Amino acid sequence: MRDLAITATGLTKTFGGMAAISGIDLAVPAGSIYGILGPNGAGKTTTLRMLLGIIDPDGGERCLLGAADPLAVAPLVGYLPEERGLYPGMTAREAIAFMGALRGLPLAEGRRRAVALLAEHSLPADRAIRTLSKGMAQLVQLLGTIVHHPRLIVLDEPFSGLDAINQQRLEGLIRAQAAAGATILFSTHVIAHAERLCERIAIIAGGQVRFEGEIDEARGRLPSRVRLATRAADGPWRAALPADAVQREGAWEFQLPQEGIEPLLAALIAARAGIETLAIEPPSLHEAFVAIVGAEPEAEPTT
Repeated sequence: MRDLAITATGLTKTFGGMAAISGIDLAVPAGSIYGILGPNGAGKTTTLRMLLGIIDPDGGERCLLGAADPLAVAPLVGYLPEERGLYPGMTAREAIAFMGALRGLPLAEGRRRAVALLAEHSLPADRAIRTLSKGMAQLVQLLGTIVHHPRLIVLDEPFSGLDAINQQRLEGLIRAQAAAGATILFSTHVIAHAERLCERIAIIAGGQVRFEGEIDEARGRLPSRVRLATRAADGPWRAALPADAVQREGAWEFQLPQEGIEPLLAALIAARAGIETLAIEPPSLHEAFVAIVGAEPEAEPTT
């Protein structure tokens, strides 16, 4: 694994006598897009806040961009919290410049960069935040998160409340920031975003890491599925099908046998099943998530 932008070992946090986080370990490679997945209430936001130094852990250690004290490297970090908030009377340009100034960027340079960023994303510079749609205002806040060119960008549920078009724009922006060398860490309960964007993920449930690694490693915990369609509706070839084979929408579906597909394929050909299609489909990250956590992830609410 390449150099690490973030490490955490044994992080714990208790609120009111209840353990919210119970021994979180993380390793986020520099320059990667890394997702923290989990259902609502799993501890994702608490974990991010401990990593950033917004709250202190009760136990364990963390290291952010080489610093044991996250606040020492705060100017190098861009953070979009789950709770969105901009001054409604500010224009989009001033809001972005103000957020940059909070991280040490001179206001004049912040305004210059804000104008360029807003033009790049087809957003108005001089309209007050209160006059923008929710999605537009959220994108403005995201631009304010990156205006100072941070080395690390931390986004807490960044896709929440965005329509499909703005979600796609946000995914493009995340990819562009990673291509420019930034490390992206974001939390989400919507699996599809992580599957499209992330190189590595951590799945958190009940305040604990249930899985940490590459997406393919998570998928590899489940066998692939086979979908088979034949010209012959019946015949002796059916005895070659695995015991778990079921018919759905005119095709047979079953887990890929441990010995591989070749023995089954040979039996089907020998028995003249008349193979029309045979597809091997790896499990999705959604299926892996359900297997690891033991529950379905929440659906993204429609807006």
